[in-house]
Amino acid sequence: MSDRREFRDLAEPQEAHEAIASLDLAPEPETVPLREARGRVLAERIDAELDVPGFDRASMDGYAVRARDTFGADEVDPATLELVGAVHAGAEPDVTVEPGTCAEISTGAVMPDGADAVVMVERTSEVEGERGDDGDADAIEIRTSVAPGDHVMFAGADIAAGGRALGPGTEITPREIGLLSALGVDEVPVRGTPTVGIVSTGDELVRPGGDLHSERGQIYDVNSYTIAAGVEEAGGEAVLYPHAGDDYDEMERLLVEASEECDLVLSSGSTSASAVDVIYRVIEERGDLLLHGVSVKPGKPMLVGRVGESAYVGLPGYPVSALTIFRTFVAPAVREAAGKPEPRTATVTGRMAVEERYSEGRMRLMPAGLVHDGDGETLVYPVDKGSGATTSLVEADGVVVVDPDTEYLAAGESVEVQLFSPDVRAPTLFAVGEDDPALSRLLDRVDRPRHLALGSREGLRRLRDGVPDAAVVAGEPGRDPVAAPDPTADDEPVPAEMIGEWTREWGLIVPADNPEEVTGLADLVDRDLRFVNRDSNAGLRTTLANALADLADERGTTRREVTEAIDGFDRAVRAHESPARRVLAGDADAGLGLRATAERLETGFVSLGTEPVRVHANPARVDKPGVRRLREAVADGNDVFDALAGYEH
Repeated sequence: MSDRREFRDLAEPQEAHEAIASLDLAPEPETVPLREARGRVLAERIDAELDVPGFDRASMDGYAVRARDTFGADEVDPATLELVGAVHAGAEPDVTVEPGTCAEISTGAVMPDGADAVVMVERTSEVEGERGDDGDADAIEIRTSVAPGDHVMFAGADIAAGGRALGPGTEITPREIGLLSALGVDEVPVRGTPTVGIVSTGDELVRPGGDLHSERGQIYDVNSYTIAAGVEEAGGEAVLYPHAGDDYDEMERLLVEASEECDLVLSSGSTSASAVDVIYRVIEERGDLLLHGVSVKPGKPMLVGRVGESAYVGLPGYPVSALTIFRTFVAPAVREAAGKPEPRTATVTGRMAVEERYSEGRMRLMPAGLVHDGDGETLVYPVDKGSGATTSLVEADGVVVVDPDTEYLAAGESVEVQLFSPDVRAPTLFAVGEDDPALSRLLDRVDRPRHLALGSREGLRRLRDGVPDAAVVAGEPGRDPVAAPDPTADDEPVPAEMIGEWTREWGLIVPADNPEEVTGLADLVDRDLRFVNRDSNAGLRTTLANALADLADERGTTRREVTEAIDGFDRAVRAHESPARRVLAGDADAGLGLRATAERLETGFVSLGTEPVRVHANPARVDKPGVRRLREAVADGNDVFDALAGYEH
C-alpha cells in the first residue's frame, strides 16, 4: 500500500485553469483547399489581390445613361434618348454612350463607356412609332432624373485591391467562403486542428458493441465517446485509442503512443487515490505532473501534466464528473488552441425550487434542471444521482456554480444557471413518478417532455414540494394514493388534480415454461424460490405489499413475517423490466412485473390482479400547454392501451 496517493493538497480551480493554460496545445498552421475550409479558422490575414467587383456594373435592369441627360425629366416631361445598343452580363460592351443616347443594360453587365448611371426599366418606355428596320425601338423615354452613380456598383465597391479582406482568427463560414471565392482564393491558410488522444482506463470497461458481463461488474465505456464528441464540438480532432485496463505497462504504452501522435492526451479513470490507480506514476516517470487533485465537485481526482511533447489531462472515471471537468477546464483550452471563439454565453436566472444543502468546502458544479411554474417563472432544481450516473447531465439543463463557502441554497433563492447550450429550453412538461410502458408511448405525443422515472413515492414527494408539473402514481385499485397521507409530509394529502387514469395487470414474471409451477404469492412464501422485487419507491411494490398484507391476514400472521419468508423480497431493482431480465438471465425464479412486460420479453406470467395508474397535475399548472397536451394524449390514447397486454383505459 506504499504507492497509495492521497489528495491532501487540492489545487484551487483557478490553479487548474492556469496549469492547463501553461500547456501549449496549438498545432502548426496548415493550408487547406477552399472547399474544405468551412468551420476552420484563418491563421493569417488575407488581402484582396483584385477589385471586387473588377469593373463598374449595373445593379439592375434598365438603361445606361449619362446622368446629365436626365436632369429635369419626370412623368410629365420625359427626356427622350436615342437607343444605341444593348449590353448583357458576361459580355464586353461594344457601344459607347454619347450625349443624348442610352444603351439597354442587364443586371451585372459592364457599364459601357460614357455612361455613369442606370435608369430602371420601370421608369422608361419605348417611343411609339420610332422603330428601325429591325423592328426595335430607336428611342427611349426617360421619366425620372438620376444622379451619377445611381444603380451602379463601381469597381472595388465590395473590396478594393490591396484592401484587408479577412483577418487572422476569422472563423470561415459560407459567407467568408463566398468572399474568398470572389477574390479567386483556392487555398486558405488556417489554424491547425489540435489532435486529442483519448484513453479510457479501468478493467471494468467494455467498448459499446462488445459483450458485456454485468455479473463481473463490467460497464460500457461511456467516456471515450462523450469526451470525443466534446473535443470535436470545441474544435479539436478526437483520436480514440484502444481500451487500457489497470495494467501499468499497457497504460504506459498507450499514453506514450498517444503523446507522440497528439497535441493533448486525455484519460478518464485511474486518477483517484487507490492502490490500483497507477496513472499518476506514469506521468511522473515519463513526463511532468503539474497537479493532482482539484477542489471541485464533481471531479476532485484530476491530473494535469505533460507526457513527452504532449499536454496531458487526466479526467475522473465517472461520466458525470468527466464531462463536467472537461467542459469546465479542458474545452476552453481546446477552443483556444483551435482558434475557436468562446461559445455564446447562455445563462438563465431562476429561483431554487427546493432547498439544497452542501457543506464540503469546495466549489460545486451542481447539475440543474429548469421548469416553468404556472406563471411562466423559471424554477431551478438539482439533478444529481451521484457521479456514477450517466443520465444526470442528460436530464439537466445546465450547471449552477456553488461557492465553496455556501452551505445551502434556500428555496426561492435566485441562482444563475450556466446552460449546456444556448439552445437549451425548459421542457414543456416535467413529470416525475412511476415507470410505465404506456406512459412512455403517451409522452411521444407531447412536445419536449421530461419524465424522471423515480417511482410513485418520489413523484408524490416532489409534487408536494412544488417542483414537477405532474406526478405519475401507481396504486392499489379502489385506493387514491393522492388522498392518502404522504409519510414524508406530516400526514397531509398532496394537493393535485387528476388529469388521466388507466389500469394495468400485474403479477409474477416467471420463465416461459414456468418450470417451478408458480401459481401465486403463497409459493414465494412457502417455497424456496428466488424472487426479485421492485424498489421501495415503485407503486407496484406498494401494491405487492398490500397483497402480502391480505395474505398475512388470511393466515393470521403479520406482514413482516410473510415478507421475511420470501427469499429476495428486499432484492430490489428500479426499472419495470429489470425483474423480468433477471428471470431471463436465470438469476431468479420469479420477479415482480407487468403482463405487458412478460409478453414483450416472451416470459411466463402469473396474474395477481390489476392496479390503476393515475397522472396527477400540480393544480397551479393544469393550464400549461404541456400538461394540457398530456391530458389530451391520455384521453385519446385508446390505441396505446389496446397495443399493450393487460392495459385498459
